[in-house]
Amino acid sequence: MDDYQSLIELLCEYVLVWWVQCLLIAVASGVAYWLLLHLVERLKTKAGNTQNLFDDAVVGAFSVPAAYAVLLVGLGFILEIIDARFESFSLQDQNQFYYIVGTILFTWFVLRLIRIRENQILKGEVESKSDQATITAIFKVIRLTVLVLAGLVCFQTLGFSLSGVIAFGGVGGAAVAFAAKDLLANFFGGLMVYMDKPFVVGDWVRSPDKNIEGTVEYIGWRVTRIRTFDKRPLYVPNSTFTQISIENPSRMTHRRIYEKIGVRYADMANVEAICKDIRRMLVDHEDIDDSQTLMVNFNAFAASSLEFFVYTFTHTTDWQTYHRIKQNVLVRIGQIIESYDAEIAFPTQSLHLETPVEVHAKQN
Repeated sequence: MDDYQSLIELLCEYVLVWWVQCLLIAVASGVAYWLLLHLVERLKTKAGNTQNLFDDAVVGAFSVPAAYAVLLVGLGFILEIIDARFESFSLQDQNQFYYIVGTILFTWFVLRLIRIRENQILKGEVESKSDQATITAIFKVIRLTVLVLAGLVCFQTLGFSLSGVIAFGGVGGAAVAFAAKDLLANFFGGLMVYMDKPFVVGDWVRSPDKNIEGTVEYIGWRVTRIRTFDKRPLYVPNSTFTQISIENPSRMTHRRIYEKIGVRYADMANVEAICKDIRRMLVDHEDIDDSQTLMVNFNAFAASSLEFFVYTFTHTTDWQTYHRIKQNVLVRIGQIIESYDAEIAFPTQSLHLETPVEVHAKQN
């Protein structure tokens, strides 16, 4: 009976010791997690009081991976205790486990830092001379580099030879390149768009070769999203831009007014004076750039009119403002023509008879 009681007491002591240890570690991990959250909040407050936004990015990126690190460390100690007591599973390579988890958490921190910093630059909180497309491309390359380096570190920790991994990557890359040539063509097409910058996000683009016209909303590695003027999204594979011509009206320096106008043949005596007055009006017009080509010339004896043309450029490139200016110019041209008692011609036909024809009224 005494032996049985001694066995029970020994068993209880054996169970309670490891169980209490695990409970204490769990409680300690929870307390550390709570303290870390409060520390992060204080750091965020202090970082927010400074003008440098980099410390805000570091604290914001650090908070979540650090919290998971505390919990994972506690979990690792608990698993060690359970393994030491029961030997139900093996943790012989626990150092590798810690190295890999640490690498993953650090990579997560770096990726979060890169994302926050990118958002700060794109929102204009940090001054940058680069356009949005270039900034996005640079940060994508940085993220890809970080992921590749983290993967190589994990493979090295697990005992894989880096030379073998790189060699396998080369052979596998050739196979993938052959199987996914269209995907790679789009990738390199996107790379050329980022490098050559024929357009950036926000530009109005169109192609004379394809039915493509609208405002660029997003430039990715595979497709570019263009919002057409009827508000539909158009997804264009990036490889298309290596095969077609692209116009970028957003980068024009001026907008052109080119109109052909005709007056009646009866107004021949006033054509030259009308052209001179229209030219003088354009030179004096505040919205017309007279440093650019400016022409108002009698051009042709058309079928129903004496035709002259107006060729000039506005200062503005804004589409709505341009049409307002063009309307004002055309109205003034009409007023000048009317001031000479002339009229803008429209298609007419006149019948000329060789001999007069007498018309007799019928008498009742």
